[in-house]
Amino acid sequence: MDYIPRIVDQEIADLVADVPAVLVVGPKAIGKTVSARRVAASVIDLSDTDQRAIVMARRAATLAEAQSPLLIDEWQFDPGTWEAMRRAVDADPSPGRFLLTGSANPRGVRVHSGAGRVARLRMRPLSMAERRPGEATVSLAGLWNASAAIVGTTSVGVTDYVDEILSSGFPAIRFGAARSRPRLIASYLDNALEHDVPELGFVPRRPSSLAQWLRAYAAATSTTASYSAIADAIPSDERASRATFDAYRDVLTSLWLLDDVPAFTISRNRLAEAGKMPKHQLADPALAATALGVTKASLLDATAAAEYRALRDGPLLGTLFESLATLSLRVYAQALGLTVSHLRTARGDHEVDLLVHGPDGRALAFEVKLTAAPDDGDVRHLHWLAQAMGSDLVDRVVLTTGERAYRRADGVAIVPLALLGP
Repeated sequence: MDYIPRIVDQEIADLVADVPAVLVVGPKAIGKTVSARRVAASVIDLSDTDQRAIVMARRAATLAEAQSPLLIDEWQFDPGTWEAMRRAVDADPSPGRFLLTGSANPRGVRVHSGAGRVARLRMRPLSMAERRPGEATVSLAGLWNASAAIVGTTSVGVTDYVDEILSSGFPAIRFGAARSRPRLIASYLDNALEHDVPELGFVPRRPSSLAQWLRAYAAATSTTASYSAIADAIPSDERASRATFDAYRDVLTSLWLLDDVPAFTISRNRLAEAGKMPKHQLADPALAATALGVTKASLLDATAAAEYRALRDGPLLGTLFESLATLSLRVYAQALGLTVSHLRTARGDHEVDLLVHGPDGRALAFEVKLTAAPDDGDVRHLHWLAQAMGSDLVDRVVLTTGERAYRRADGVAIVPLALLGP
C-alpha cells in the first residue's frame, strides 16, 4: 500500500525541528510508526522482545550512540527507556533528539511527565479530507481567519457516508479488501479486550461485562448520556459495580480507544449555565458500529441498535455521522493549534454540537445534521450562541450530507462534510 499523506505529518516535522523530544500517541494501527519513521534517522522498536532486552541492558549508551532523531517505538514496553530519554534531554536539550510513539499509557507505573521536555501529539484515524484527497473546497483555517470561500459541490451522499463510517479510518483496514473489513475491525476490538487490556495489568473478572460496557458506550456515541444511564443499558446479568465500570473506562482510555469531547467551559463567553458532561466518542466510528453489530442496511433503515434507543435522540446513523464529523474536525483543528469541544446548557434547552476554539475564547460553531437541506430549525442554536458570544463567535456552520456549499441569508454557512478540509 502506498503511503497516505497525513495532516499530522507536518505537525510532527515542525515539533521535531523545535523541541528535544516528541511523543506521538494514539490507538494501535493508526499509523504512528509509519509517519514517525519518515522523520527518524534511527529506530528502536521496544515491542520487539529481542530489541527490548538489548536496550534494557544498556539504555543510556544505546540512546547516546543512536543517530538523531531517534525513534523509540512503543515506549510503554520499557518505561525505563523513557527515564533514560528524559535524562539525556536534561543533559542536552537540543531540538530533534527523540521521537517516541505509544499505543497505551502504562498503568501502575510512575514516570516523569516530561513537562518542558516532551511535546505530546495525538494521532487520530484518517479524516474525510485524508480519505478523499482533493475533494475539500472549504478550509477550516479559512473559516477561522474569516477568509473562507463557501463554495464547491460534491457527489458524496448519505450512502457514501455510511460506507465511510463502516470502512474505518485505520489505514490498513480502510485500504484493504472491502469484504474483509468487518472481520478486521471486529478482530481489532477482540484483540484490544482480550490481549491489550490484560497487558496493562487489568484483568476483568468477567470479560463479557467489559464487552457489554463497550457496546453500551458505543450506543451513546455523540451524546452526553450519563455513565449511570450507560450502565443501566447493560443487560442485568452483565452489570458490575460503579468502581468496575470506572475501571473499564480508565483502561480503554489508556489504550486511546475512547476519545470523549470535553464540554466548552471558557468563562469569558458568559455561558455560566453550560453543562460539564463530555460527549462520548470512540476513536473511530467504525469501532462503535462494529461493537453494536450494525450493517449498512440497518443503518440506512434506522433499525440499528434499537435496544439502546433510550441513550440517544434520533437514529444511530445520525450519531455516527456526527462521530465522523468530530473525528475530521479534530484532525483539522489540531493542525491549527485549536481545540474541539461541545456545548450543552445544564437544562438542555440549548446545545451546539461542536465548537472549534482557541485559548482566548474565540470559536467557530458547528451543527452536524444528517440532511441535505437544513432548515431554520437546524440553525436556531447557532443564532442563540451568536447572541451569547457576540464577536467571540467567528462563524457558524452546519455540516450536512448535501451536494453544495453555500451561505444562507442569515450568515450561516452550509457545508457538506466531504467539502470541509484543513
